[in-house]
Amino acid sequence: MSVEARTGRLRQRYDNNFRLVSGCIPYRLTKDAEDENEDIQTRIEVLMVSSPNRSDLVFPKGGWENDETVMEAACREALEEAGVRGKLNEKPLGIWEFRSKSKQDLHSLEGGCRGYMFSLEVTEELEIWPEQENRYRKWLNIQDAFQLCRYEWMREALEKFMKVMSEEQKVEITEEIVEPLPKPVPDVIAECQIVSSNYCVTTTSSQHHGISAIIPFHWQIPKRLPLT
Repeated sequence: MSVEARTGRLRQRYDNNFRLVSGCIPYRLTKDAEDENEDIQTRIEVLMVSSPNRSDLVFPKGGWENDETVMEAACREALEEAGVRGKLNEKPLGIWEFRSKSKQDLHSLEGGCRGYMFSLEVTEELEIWPEQENRYRKWLNIQDAFQLCRYEWMREALEKFMKVMSEEQKVEITEEIVEPLPKPVPDVIAECQIVSSNYCVTTTSSQHHGISAIIPFHWQIPKRLPLT
């Protein structure tokens, strides 16, 4: 089913003199990166798109409209301008104020934008998308993308994106290194429940996997002594 890009500003949101904008930095991890402990900057690529009638590259973004959330707007712009879908991090990278490229007069009240930027992990790249006749897309490593950012706010957003990705990588590495300590024997016994005459069920060592362990044991029944 084809998707058409929204046009016009009938539903556009404003805050005082600022036009509200939502966008994202689409990214992917390179397939040839085998070492997960390697610097995240060498393992990641971001997607940029061209501006209509211009040669510079930007991140997908556009007007936040009054019938959608700011996150829905970011996903819509990624689909319309770059032809990608993915997993959007609900926590924004930040909020930046800048001027529309068509209204760069710093003394004018017109053209002011307040942009909310997110990160989007790309899971699907469409061959046909709404604005492909006016835009082309390009995957870039972080260094090249940073050099191609024309505006300061874009460079700041990219820096914040890399900071977030680096912090997430540190958390993943820490989780892999840290292993849970074994519980003391009394705690294990306390969490056992007798379910039959010769079995008990314990969830102490298997909650992580969602499976209860059934441990067999044998009752020691004393022999009957002869009557005297």
